[in-house]
Amino acid sequence: MRKMMILWIGLMIVVAACSPALEESATLTVMTHDSFAISEETMAAFEQANNVTVVMLPSGDAGAALNQAILAKDNPLADVFFGVDNTFMSRALAADIFEPYDSLALADVNATLQLDESGRLLPVDYGDVCLNYDKAWFAASDLEPPQSLADLADPAYAGLLVVENPAISSPGLAFLLATIGEFGADGYLDYWVDLRANDVLVTNGWEDAYYGQFSVAGDGERPLVVSYASSPPAEFIFADPPATESPSASIVAPGMCFRQVEFVGILKGAPNRKLAEAWVDFMLSQTFQEDIPLNMFVFPANEQAALPDAFVEWAQIPAETAVLDPALVDANREKWIEDWTEAVLR
Repeated sequence: MRKMMILWIGLMIVVAACSPALEESATLTVMTHDSFAISEETMAAFEQANNVTVVMLPSGDAGAALNQAILAKDNPLADVFFGVDNTFMSRALAADIFEPYDSLALADVNATLQLDESGRLLPVDYGDVCLNYDKAWFAASDLEPPQSLADLADPAYAGLLVVENPAISSPGLAFLLATIGEFGADGYLDYWVDLRANDVLVTNGWEDAYYGQFSVAGDGERPLVVSYASSPPAEFIFADPPATESPSASIVAPGMCFRQVEFVGILKGAPNRKLAEAWVDFMLSQTFQEDIPLNMFVFPANEQAALPDAFVEWAQIPAETAVLDPALVDANREKWIEDWTEAVLR
């Protein structure tokens, strides 16, 4: 009897040790920029399915977060990094901090967003930086919104535009790159000199430009702002009192928008490689992708993901965005910004 009891206790210990319900959950660390956001329900779905606790490690803007990841290359701070975009992609790949991963979920991801042939950076979302305009202001002024970047230098639009400083603002940099795509590295500074003469206003960041100077979002007097194609649906969603249409719209004429693509990658030396792969797959899945627009106000990379009604109704997706090779951007970013600063701010 005693022998049977010992055997029974031993069997229970083995069963308990092997039971997933009784296992202590693992921890997966995901390093991101500060703008990462997803619903608690979506996060919980991954944690429960994989018996894991996900620890988010916000680390500043995309550039600052990437710098930290590179400095910690020999002792990675996380398993996964999300937030490298196409303006920093070449730098991230050259630093050799990511491992390749051929996710099956890429089959549903728009092929034009898959910019890294090595498979180390996988596209998660995209957002188009475009000019947004105040529909009521232009209607009342009997003036058509500009339909090209060149139009912005026309005296008819003097004093109407607010932009962000590309040295410290992501949309500001994206707009600068759009002007380089349109006028070339040899002509963009002349264009910006013309904008300066046409009383362009430069602010430090998007928040000041959009909420401080844009006539739609605050008490500002400027009816043109560099923002995102997702800003008009956001204006509709958060309108107080509720609106019947968005008060703003984007200008998506060819070459006027710059597409930012954000990527996820598994860090070299990640202690939880299998869980890291599962997380990447999850970020590309419909469940996660359909949660992106109303949390981060960008567009999902997965073509099977349904968009919220407000995005379908009020967001405009440009058919032809500015095109610049990520390697060219990486090689010239600092010089372009320095030259722009000298021409526009000094």
